[in-house]
Amino acid sequence: MAITAAMVKELREATGLGMMDCKKALDETDGDIAAAQDMLRAKGLTTAEKKAGRATKEGRVGIKLADDKTSAAIVEVQCETDFCSRNDEFVDMVGDLTDLVYRASDGEVPADETITTRLQDALAKIGENMSYARGQKISAAKIGTYLHHNNKVGVVVGVDGEVADETLSDLCMHIAFANPMGITTDDIPAELVAKEREIAKAQAIESGKPAEIAEKMVDGKMRKYLAANALMEQPFVKDDKKTVKEILAGQTVTAFVRYAVGEEG
Repeated sequence: MAITAAMVKELREATGLGMMDCKKALDETDGDIAAAQDMLRAKGLTTAEKKAGRATKEGRVGIKLADDKTSAAIVEVQCETDFCSRNDEFVDMVGDLTDLVYRASDGEVPADETITTRLQDALAKIGENMSYARGQKISAAKIGTYLHHNNKVGVVVGVDGEVADETLSDLCMHIAFANPMGITTDDIPAELVAKEREIAKAQAIESGKPAEIAEKMVDGKMRKYLAANALMEQPFVKDDKKTVKEILAGQTVTAFVRYAVGEEG
């Protein structure tokens, strides 16, 4: 079949790839545009493999909240450049991945075939390395969300009872700023607590204090460390004379997720 300029144009608009790539794909598929798209998608996969070693330090966080505010999804998708993170195709793809995570069960949502295919579609059009970094869905009696204006920091938090919308909004911004490790002190990883205690003990010994005083110094530092990293014990960012626990006035945080582009979870 003779390949026309209109056919090449249609394929270019569908894939975002170059004229020569589209012409070659149409030649090899005898003008079958659907088959040519599949071929170019496969080429996108090959390109992704070649680019896999390139750093993806930029990206975007996406959030979707249920109309009744009882469930929400959050995703982080990484790419190479900030320019790419603002590309309409990339933004649309992040939105689609957020929808897919929203339809999943509660908890962390790993990349599946549908997520990977949608990601590769965007890669084939943009030509930059990108990756689905992580995604999670939570449900609760009431959910609050926060997405920073640059779309690089996002928070989803669930509470077990009625909390004023303004308080919930402030709580989300608190989490974005304070970056707690867990809800309560029991949620902070034991290995981190043990490491911090070792450091505090070494500092106390180095100070030359008697053993009894040194132990009290260690205990005091550990109390401060746990309070600084457990959400409910943290001083509230808008009123540091009160803790988050006091601000919530008896309500409990059941789950929270904070994503910042490029940070490890």
